[in-house]
Amino acid sequence: MKFQIEDITVYFPYDHIYPEQHAYMIDLKRALDAKGHCLLEMPTGTGKTIALLSLITSYSLSKPLKLIYCTRTVHEMEKTLAELKLLHKYQIECVGPAAKMLALGLSSRKNLCVNPVVVDKENRDSVDAGCRKLTASWVRALAVEDRSVQTCDWFEKYERAGSDAVLPPGVYTLQVDDSELLDLIYMNMQ
Repeated sequence: MKFQIEDITVYFPYDHIYPEQHAYMIDLKRALDAKGHCLLEMPTGTGKTIALLSLITSYSLSKPLKLIYCTRTVHEMEKTLAELKLLHKYQIECVGPAAKMLALGLSSRKNLCVNPVVVDKENRDSVDAGCRKLTASWVRALAVEDRSVQTCDWFEKYERAGSDAVLPPGVYTLQVDDSELLDLIYMNMQ
């Protein structure tokens, strides 16, 4: 569904919007226009996340801005990214390539690691320890002196790419079995 809130066309990926969601978006839009702060509260299950994401991403199509969206749990992050993927798909259907977006879900090493040797470990603590063993600054410094010291090839390529590493627009949740995305990341790091 598309609708106007003042001078912004809002792209909302569902066929129905609750009055509370619409009111929430109006207040949020006015806070963005004023470059101010806004505290909005809605009960559980009333569509806060999609209302916020729909308004802010629609707003950013005409008035560029960056959003940092924090969640308390990985489950909430995954739910937010799923809503964002749905929203982004809808915006591309409506607007086309102009609906550029880059969104990353960042969480623990267990969820982010792409090194198959490390990520296959049995639990989060083992993954964290395995990652530190390959990426710690003192290990990397030692590896410069002694080539037999093992480091993480993925991390080293990322470090070499620095700020020149660019992901194409999209909404990403990094997973080890997502070989197409990993290939894109790898190509950008070379």
